[in-house]
Amino acid sequence: MLFVPIYLTKRRLPMAMHRLFVRKRPEFAYEADQVLRTLREDLSIPAQSVTLYKRYDIEGLDNKDLDQAKELIFSEPPVDQVFTDLPHEEGAFVFAVEYLPGQYDQGADSAEQCLSMLTLKQGYQVRIAQVFSIQGPLTEDQKKAIKAYFINPVDSRQATMFLPTSLQLDLEEPQSIPRIDGFTHWNQDQVDAFIKEEGLAMTLADALLIQDYFKNQEGRNPSQTEIKVLDTYWSDHCRHTTFMTELTQVTIDKGRFNSPIEQAYQAYQEGRKKIYTTKTKASSLMDMATLATKELKAQGLLGNLDESDEINACTIIVPVDVDGQEEEWLLLFKNETHNHPTEIEPFGGAATCLGGCIRDPLSGRAYVYQAMRITGAGDPRTSLDQTLAGKLPQRRITQGAAKGYSSYGNQIGLATGEVKEYYHPGYVAKHMEIGAVIGAVPRAHVRREAPKPGDVVMLIGGKTGRDGCGGATGSSKEHTMESLSSCGAEVQKGNPLTERKIQRLFRKPEVTQLIKRCNDFGAGGVSVAIGELTDGLDINLDLVPKKYAGLDGTELAISESQERMACVIEKDKADLFKSYCDQENLECTQVALVTDTNRLVMHWKGSPIVDISRDFLNTNGAKQEQVVHIGLSQGPSYFAQKEMPVTDFKNQWLSTLSDFNVGSQEGLLSRFDSTVGAGTVLMPLSGKYQKTPVQGMVAKLPVRHGQTNTASVMTHGFNPDLASWSPFHGAQFAILLSVAKGVTMGAHRQDMYLTLQEYFESLRQNPHAWGKPTAALLGAYQAQKELNIAAIGGKDSMSGTFMDLTVPPSLVSFAVATAPVDRIISPDLKGTDHRLILLKLPRTFDEAPDWRAFKANCDLLQKEIDEGRVYSAYTIDEGGLAEAITKMALGNRIGVKIDDYAGTSLFDANLGSFLFEVDITAVNHLLEKEGTQVIGVTQEEPVIQWKDQVISLDQAQAAYEGTLQHIFPLEASSTKEACPLPLYEQTSVPILGPKSLEGAKPKVLIPVFPGTNCEYDSARTFERAGAQTDILVIRNQSIADLEESIQVIKSKLEASQILFFPGGFSAGDEPDGSGKFMATLFRNPYLTEALEDLLYQRDGLALGICNGFQALIKLGLLPGGHVSPLREDSPTLTHNTIGRHLSSMVNTKVISTMSPWMSAVKTGDIFTVPISHGEGRFVASPDQVSTLAQNGQIATQYVDYQGQATMDARFNPNQSVYAIEGIFSPDGRVFGKMAHSERCGHGISKNVPGNHHMPIFESGVTYFK
Repeated sequence: MLFVPIYLTKRRLPMAMHRLFVRKRPEFAYEADQVLRTLREDLSIPAQSVTLYKRYDIEGLDNKDLDQAKELIFSEPPVDQVFTDLPHEEGAFVFAVEYLPGQYDQGADSAEQCLSMLTLKQGYQVRIAQVFSIQGPLTEDQKKAIKAYFINPVDSRQATMFLPTSLQLDLEEPQSIPRIDGFTHWNQDQVDAFIKEEGLAMTLADALLIQDYFKNQEGRNPSQTEIKVLDTYWSDHCRHTTFMTELTQVTIDKGRFNSPIEQAYQAYQEGRKKIYTTKTKASSLMDMATLATKELKAQGLLGNLDESDEINACTIIVPVDVDGQEEEWLLLFKNETHNHPTEIEPFGGAATCLGGCIRDPLSGRAYVYQAMRITGAGDPRTSLDQTLAGKLPQRRITQGAAKGYSSYGNQIGLATGEVKEYYHPGYVAKHMEIGAVIGAVPRAHVRREAPKPGDVVMLIGGKTGRDGCGGATGSSKEHTMESLSSCGAEVQKGNPLTERKIQRLFRKPEVTQLIKRCNDFGAGGVSVAIGELTDGLDINLDLVPKKYAGLDGTELAISESQERMACVIEKDKADLFKSYCDQENLECTQVALVTDTNRLVMHWKGSPIVDISRDFLNTNGAKQEQVVHIGLSQGPSYFAQKEMPVTDFKNQWLSTLSDFNVGSQEGLLSRFDSTVGAGTVLMPLSGKYQKTPVQGMVAKLPVRHGQTNTASVMTHGFNPDLASWSPFHGAQFAILLSVAKGVTMGAHRQDMYLTLQEYFESLRQNPHAWGKPTAALLGAYQAQKELNIAAIGGKDSMSGTFMDLTVPPSLVSFAVATAPVDRIISPDLKGTDHRLILLKLPRTFDEAPDWRAFKANCDLLQKEIDEGRVYSAYTIDEGGLAEAITKMALGNRIGVKIDDYAGTSLFDANLGSFLFEVDITAVNHLLEKEGTQVIGVTQEEPVIQWKDQVISLDQAQAAYEGTLQHIFPLEASSTKEACPLPLYEQTSVPILGPKSLEGAKPKVLIPVFPGTNCEYDSARTFERAGAQTDILVIRNQSIADLEESIQVIKSKLEASQILFFPGGFSAGDEPDGSGKFMATLFRNPYLTEALEDLLYQRDGLALGICNGFQALIKLGLLPGGHVSPLREDSPTLTHNTIGRHLSSMVNTKVISTMSPWMSAVKTGDIFTVPISHGEGRFVASPDQVSTLAQNGQIATQYVDYQGQATMDARFNPNQSVYAIEGIFSPDGRVFGKMAHSERCGHGISKNVPGNHHMPIFESGVTYFK
């Protein structure tokens, strides 16, 4: 249901209204250039030029404060131009786009917060629109096409060009929730018509069950809210109704490839007899998905499985070494889909996919530290005129979804370790958007107890809005052209900055030990998040914090969000719990009471609008029954289709590399921050050249204090083409591939657990359609039994249908284990004259894996890795040996000479086989093992050679990177111009006074603003260097909080020797521009004075990295050394020229040591350090650069492999002028740099060679000794 706000005719008097138009100066108008390219190339529209304006409507700001805000908040003088009226362009086609009312706008929210920091007042309203001004000979149809492309009606609308008199929306007071008169006496046709009229997801059988309940047990008609709550509570999304449907009959056609399905079904039936000895259990998809785990548990094989009554994520108990001592931790992992929301609104859908995925382990009190993104799309090269009516273009979906997911993860501070997109025509029906995350927490920090009557439920985090209403039911329905036009309220805009606050709160054991039970606000909002906590609840919806007025009780009951938690707390501990929330700048409200009534009761406006028996809720709706038929796979087997004799080696090889599902996705994955948290063991791309993709992700567990050598390993397995041929074989190989990839990275299969993602078409009552997930789950069941590896969790999505299109039968397997960091290896070839060993996986006659051989292969490879004989390893996937050899070779540009006899299997589908690198001393004993063969030798010459045919690595790389280059460019356009600067040898630093602390540790103040996400990494690095750190959260829930924060900062700054501005996304880098929270607050006169005192009266130091560097620039502390206003000609940091976030390792060279921060390094030293930023391009005039160089203020430059500073975008990715990476203030006390030198440590980024440890933190600490 689409909710539309109703406005009162009588309005209160408006406050002062202002309108600003902000556009980039021509040399910085990268976004406008991208729009122009889109118009010309994608829409074939003859546009001549594009100008973009950010339009800010601001209410409540006086003229004096507006003058300040123009240049501090709404623009940046060096890169922006500001107008109070839209500049007139003769003949231009002009229109504006804004979010629909009720959609969360992070930019407007951040602007309002910045204004409060600037003025120490509240009550501001900001509305943002994007204004397009397009020049060119455009027809009316072309203008309509442009609007249709850039305005997604699901979340946006065309904005009026008139200035409103007020931004205040005086929404009509919502009416009382009505009872549905006559419901208990309707006939079946009336009930069915009601379902359709209300757009409910429930079945007719569900509705009739509800009718019977209210008629015979409650003796009344239900309220509108009760119907909506039950529709949500029993939705497929929340209660897996499809998976719980009883399968009354399963028939399987006879055939060669179906024989293993029959065997698996028979084993499943035998397993049920063993497990269900004392009760009757219906056969269902859910039972098939969970039975193997029950059997393995009964056999005593799951000793470290953690189980509780809480509904959180998959959880296992793992030993973790902390400073040499073993601790017991909980490892939590989860996968989640947002297929429907991403299909209709790519950015918001994908962003909230990750936000929703984080919620589950976070509700288990785990610190979530690494993420994976697995997606499915149609061909993104499809032209606009070939796009189906009612659908967004595939290119827009895949680009928008990548932007949304990365935006959320980058802001919340979650390292994304693997990104993989699969391309298949079936995903035109509906995009596949899967997020998977992993988190951990010391077991002693988690308290789990059953709630008792009298306990209270505290709601923490974000506020409720209309966005997200119907998300659970919307994702449970198949969609048509008509339904896509009415589901705007089903998509939310996430707020990662708020969820980050919950992450911080739950990292404190004194907080988590107060929580008896916790649930996240996933699909269903209050009704499910609080409703699931315990049997008896009395919820006061009037206490639920709202984003805006006008929400009725139904909306308050069912609205989903990413950044809210419901926590059960003992009543006498509620105030203490709230005080901890206040410390983290989190809103906390008591909204419910635990009762002994065994009923879910919700009050709104003083009256009960929901009052339902828990026993009825727990029925999960009407019992559903279904017959299943598993047909024969069509055509030759997937493996037979892949058999390819060598007829034209070079063309076949290059063709394989350019395949959509084999080609490089570097331009996609490099927009995801892969190193935040300073725990990433393997970068997503390996080798000196960072070109070998890693087949999974590895990160150290998030130990807050101390060092650990324990890492988690997560991998995935999936092949859409194989699954389309046979869902059974697809599921088996999905699990096999996920396990195999873990083994090639250094994990042991015996330590692994699985979680599965099922994504299938809408099954309706079609037995053949039901046969697809049934076959897939039988394949997964058999794989688990063969490997003794349990799938202890999963997620199903059964709505992958649009009209007559269906998604491929998608069962994606995720495997998780822990392993010591020192055992982890990467897939890039390490040296020359090494041997490549193929450990082939045979298949049976019916094309199933030979499980005995696979286990033997795993054990052999594990032993070789454990004993240090394997340099690199790769699991062969879709592209066979050609893919594996090329990808392994590119990382360090090591060539391979393939043995002549290997040609028989170069292009075959050797799925799950192992290819690994050893030296000559390991070969002889390996050849004694069954199934091993040497298939090649590594060589210095960068070519791939077979017999007399040669492919250069340059040719291979061009084919490999060319397919998606237009969709996801790898790098910005650039010259290869060198830009060396002379080394500055002077090292003397003026000393103003006594600096020795006489043995005491220097104190480092680390302020945490909304959006900061590097505070833990930075504090840990300073502490390792010998400092004492003080992490201070800036509180701005009220003006009193803000004023108190200013006083606390000032007092702590007076007691500190170092001020450190950490990285992150200050205000989410909104409104357009970075570092604004920090720069705005520190312009407060009290803080400016304290900062000057620290630097110039007490001989202190200041450091800023990434977002912190941006803040130092925006304050004027760099390069000038004092807080000062920015001018049009001021040096600044602005958007990368590629127009997106960049994350990789870069080489930086020390140019000057004229700073206390550089006492432990020498000029000319080169460090390989991670970057992760969207606004890292340093800009200054040639004269300014010359002055900075003469003064020794240019600290570091981006350099190539030869140590030469360059404008080549491969080495200077953000295109900083003169390749400048970091600068000093005139006396060297203030240092700012973009690259994250704090993200280092033993085993971190171990697959990219170089010196990762830049000792600036040690230098700063040493200054005070």
